[in-house]
Amino acid sequence: MNTDDTSQPARVPVDIASDELDDNDLARRLATDAGKLLLRIRDEVGFAEPATLRDAGDARSHQLLARALARHRPLDAVLSEEGVDDPARLAAERVWIVDPLDGTREFAEPGRADWAVHVALWERGELVCGAVALPALGITLPAAAAGGVPPTRPVVSPPRIVASRTRAPLLVTQVAEALGATIVPMGSAGAKAGAVIRGQAEIYLHAGGQYEWDSAAPVAVARAAGLHTSRLDGSALRYNQPDPLLPDLVICTAPLATAVLAAIAAAG
Repeated sequence: MNTDDTSQPARVPVDIASDELDDNDLARRLATDAGKLLLRIRDEVGFAEPATLRDAGDARSHQLLARALARHRPLDAVLSEEGVDDPARLAAERVWIVDPLDGTREFAEPGRADWAVHVALWERGELVCGAVALPALGITLPAAAAGGVPPTRPVVSPPRIVASRTRAPLLVTQVAEALGATIVPMGSAGAKAGAVIRGQAEIYLHAGGQYEWDSAAPVAVARAAGLHTSRLDGSALRYNQPDPLLPDLVICTAPLATAVLAAIAAAG
């Protein structure tokens, strides 16, 4: 998390959101518009200097989200990977948990689409809405099932586990072997969760260290899609904690949850 906001201001679209939008629609619109801004930054800055591109994406997307939330939800607190953490959020009833650019490595590589924008709302102890934008794919996944009923997922055999393309933990290999699953390398947390939500994989588990902004929006969307979400030991994921470190995560189809958690426990 950054300790200052000294980068150049983001150019906030004047139509970023309507004052009449409810929380679900606002989350979707903010994630989508931040994603559009990031695509423009890719075009403007180019890929010659990846560090410059990553920094510009992080800073300008954060500013867009922070300013929009200050305008449309001025009484709510905000926890952002790129912002200063205000302890006042711990006493707030509503906290927006955002990752302005999830997957900076992939964002700064030409042709890669496995990066995301996360926007979630925590209210009185629970995630109540969220959205995960996959800008390079032109997709935003909202935390709302069509008609209010999560779709029925077909059983896929062997199941597919999405894992980091650069540093897949040993646990992923062990669980894959126990379940007879195949491993699909992929970039950011949002892209991996999105693959499970979209039916391109059945399991996403992470054991290498994350923060609340890495998982809040993916978990909100996954729950709305009828998926299982928990920590590796099966316990609940808790947000708006004093320390935002939330190091492990499981997202999987509901029928596989028992087997996945058993395989994790057996792997130690």
